[in-house]
Amino acid sequence: MLDKKAKIRIINKYKVHDTDTGSTPVQIAILTEEIKQLSDHLKAHKHDHSSRRGLLKKVGERRRLLKYLQKEDEKMFQDVAKKLNLKIAKKMIANEEEKKRIEAEIEAKQAEKEAAKLESGK
Repeated sequence: MLDKKAKIRIINKYKVHDTDTGSTPVQIAILTEEIKQLSDHLKAHKHDHSSRRGLLKKVGERRRLLKYLQKEDEKMFQDVAKKLNLKIAKKMIANEEEKKRIEAEIEAKQAEKEAAKLESGK
C-alpha cells in the first residue's frame, strides 16, 4: 500500500488538470508503483500467496486501463508508457501495429479482387 505522500507525488506528476486525482494516467501510475512495491515484497516473502494474488489483480487492472487508454487516446497512452517505462505497453503497441498491418493487407487484397471483378465484367 502506498503512503499518502507517495500517492500525492504520483498524482501531481501524472495529473491531466489541476483537480485531477483519478484520471486513467494517474490510476496507471499509482498501480505501477503498487506493483513495484508488491514485487519487491514477494522477492523477500516467496510464500506470501495472498500478496501474490493481489499483485496479479493489480497487473490485470493496469492492463485493462492501458488497453482503454490506448483505445481512447493514443498519444496519452504513448506518453504514459514512455514515462513509466512499461514492457507490457511496448508489447501492446507492437500488437496494435501488427493488427493494423494485417488489416491493411486484407483491405488491399479485397480491393484487388473487386478491381479484377470489374475488369472481367467489362
